[in-house]
Amino acid sequence: MASALKALAQLILSNVERLESVCEKHGTDHPSLDTPFVPSALDADPVALEASRQIVGAAAQLLATVRQPMEVLQDYCSGMYTAAAVQFVNANDVVDILQQSGSQGLHSNDIGLKTGVDSSKIDRLLRYLATRHFFREVQPNVYANNKISSIILKLKSLAEIQKDPVSKYDGSPGAAMAGHFTEEAFMGSQHIAQFMKDPGQYQSPFNMAIQDTTNIFAWFEKPENVWRGRRFVAAMKGGGERFPPEIFSSAIDWKALKSGSSVVDVGGNVGSVTLPLAKAFPHLHFVVQDLDHVINEAQDYWKENCPEALTDGRVELQVHDFFKPMPVKADVYFLRVVLHDWPQAEGVKILQNIRDAAKPSSKLILFESIVPHACKETSPFLSDASAPTAPAPLLPNYGLGLGGFVTMVDIQMMTLLGGRERTIEEFVELGKESGWKLEEVKPGPLATFIYSPV
Repeated sequence: MASALKALAQLILSNVERLESVCEKHGTDHPSLDTPFVPSALDADPVALEASRQIVGAAAQLLATVRQPMEVLQDYCSGMYTAAAVQFVNANDVVDILQQSGSQGLHSNDIGLKTGVDSSKIDRLLRYLATRHFFREVQPNVYANNKISSIILKLKSLAEIQKDPVSKYDGSPGAAMAGHFTEEAFMGSQHIAQFMKDPGQYQSPFNMAIQDTTNIFAWFEKPENVWRGRRFVAAMKGGGERFPPEIFSSAIDWKALKSGSSVVDVGGNVGSVTLPLAKAFPHLHFVVQDLDHVINEAQDYWKENCPEALTDGRVELQVHDFFKPMPVKADVYFLRVVLHDWPQAEGVKILQNIRDAAKPSSKLILFESIVPHACKETSPFLSDASAPTAPAPLLPNYGLGLGGFVTMVDIQMMTLLGGRERTIEEFVELGKESGWKLEEVKPGPLATFIYSPV
């Protein structure tokens, strides 16, 4: 039997071979780390995604196994320096400056002149990042973008950014996400330990950081934070676009619903999920609910994309606060990535309000992420085919290959909002506390949870 080290190494090698065979099928090489990122067919190929997941999980586990424990500890405990370094290069448009010089790179002296920062400080920060494969140091003190750094390249030119800095992140989800993580989340992260012991009057570590009980969404609306709110919207738009629309269209058998059946998109923003559903299933009546300023934006969104749906009444845009009693007695209610924003008590309140209005035959659908356990798990809602099946000796949730992202988002939700991602068991409990019985779970990049009234 191969040792754990050899087994991990063999997993890496065999999956590299799988990845290269997929590249050959698509007639391309695997993208180099040294060149800017360009989307390709590999990004959505299921075989390539599984191979990458196993490589990442095995490589991370191999590193944790072979490195000296003190080195691993130092790496974990010094992560704030990476966040701070990325915050600097993102806020000061270093990636955008380097983009103008291409693969030949730019000397730190020139970067210093363009950013107004001493070149010796620039060198220290960019070399730190280049050592971690974020940038390339092509010659001593000369830096260029690579596949990782290019992700935070902004859509706008440097001239446009300088002219209108408030809109600098528009259309640039990578840069927007990096800014949101390394600023708002970074601020809150410093208070996690204190929050865990004694939250006091605060709902989240972020609230502790700003010494204010204001919810972060309301905080974004303050005049001095409008640009941050705009950046947050750009980041979330990019995050939402990674979920294929089939998740929503295949959630239930929409065609089987009787003509005129009502479907409510609770907290639906402008209705971007409802739009394709309304086009695909014109026999249904849809209601998109959100706060008044969002519904005002939704009016323009639907007039541009599907005005006939508003005209003929198939789609209704309704101002509603989901902490208030639900005004619609519908056949189906659904919420997309809403509940993870809220602590348990608030999540229960949202679902109770819906339950109070629901018919005995109503269905509740939640589209949320599943937190996979880091050990083998069994659930009546997961078949052997749908449960994570990482090969040994990987962690059952693939470690960083799969579980890393959602467990990070879970801590992010706690940090910023006091919210949470949930395990399947916690989704069962959420239903019990709010009057719903979980009947079915469809795993995926965004899982589908189907409930019936108790």
